[in-house]
Amino acid sequence: MSGWYPLVRGHRTLTHLLQPDEPNLLRIMKNAGYHVVWAGRRGDTFGPGVVEESTDYYGWDTRPEFLFEFSNTPRNDIDARTFFHGERKRPAPCLDFDETTTRSVERLLSEGLPEPWLLLVTLIFPHPPFEAERPWFGLHEPNAMPPPARKRQGPEPAYLAALRDRYGTERADTTHWQKLKAVYYDMVTRVDSQLGRVQQAVDDAGQSDRTATVFFTDHGEYLGDYGLAEKWPAGMEDCLLRNPLIIAPPGGQQASRCDAMVELVDLLPTCLDWAATDAQHTHFGRSLVPLLASPEQDHKPFAISQGGFSLNEQHLLEQSAFPYDLKAAVQSDDIRTVGRATALRTADWTYVHRPYDCDELYDRQADPDECRNLIDDADYRSVLTELRGALLDFLSGASDVIPWEQDPRF
Repeated sequence: MSGWYPLVRGHRTLTHLLQPDEPNLLRIMKNAGYHVVWAGRRGDTFGPGVVEESTDYYGWDTRPEFLFEFSNTPRNDIDARTFFHGERKRPAPCLDFDETTTRSVERLLSEGLPEPWLLLVTLIFPHPPFEAERPWFGLHEPNAMPPPARKRQGPEPAYLAALRDRYGTERADTTHWQKLKAVYYDMVTRVDSQLGRVQQAVDDAGQSDRTATVFFTDHGEYLGDYGLAEKWPAGMEDCLLRNPLIIAPPGGQQASRCDAMVELVDLLPTCLDWAATDAQHTHFGRSLVPLLASPEQDHKPFAISQGGFSLNEQHLLEQSAFPYDLKAAVQSDDIRTVGRATALRTADWTYVHRPYDCDELYDRQADPDECRNLIDDADYRSVLTELRGALLDFLSGASDVIPWEQDPRF
């Protein structure tokens, strides 16, 4: 939303949200004359007042009947501690967050939006608990799912063992993880169906040729990798961070795959490019529009990911009840398990810097699953020195921004 990395203003928690004095894409587009619509609601994006000044419409036609249906009774069996539910105990269509959001989109587009418009559709799936209703449940056969393959060689961050131990995931065999992954794929297929309905609504409104569509998500899940099910605030594994980014520019073009290093901060300048609008603040994104025409060209030398807490931020750690109680307990027991982390990925290498834990170095060409940590291997000292230098240069250049609006000195 801002084109900023987390470190610029400390956006590393669930409760420090974009503030009124910070830039965001929706407000920029609204000020540029776009009718900005946010279908659905999210409590993890904007601080108080920012939604109202950044959108023309926000919410649903009908409030969802439910969001997540976690049991209120804490359980410690392996299904509960891997967030696995399986088949939803509700008939389709379930009027949950995503279905209500999709219906709102269909209504808004059928009635017509003032032009030009920007439409943000925020869906929750696939999110724990891992469950789906029919007809999506059962579409993927568990036996056909790839088993968890990532087992690390060499040093690994302490949180991995701490989480495995606290959750007792040694109880989960390959069959369990395949069962969980199959339901996750069922959930993804439900998202595919709802995205298709959104696209159909745009087409029915006669606006497909003039509309750009961007599909992206915020994080992945372990789904059995490293013996874990969910995600982690300081997790820098590629299964959490290498996420879908699918772009259909206005007018359509032949589909292609781009292997360039891109980041979600690039979405802000990309949208502004389409809107022929300039940002009025310093940001770190680079428009993806040139890549749409020539996907083989270089884009950025590396991609950055950041998260975690400093040791003096114990009072800011998340406190949670079941089913996230164990996750919160691991953090509170030893804040170093959720300590600050920064990952730098090039086309060939991954380097993760952890001030309170072991660093990580992976050869992405020989080890695409990032399983063999080479951080202590003397044969790769020159590579490590180069990547550490690149990360230091990045941190020096992206640690803050100067506002473009100058304050009077007297």
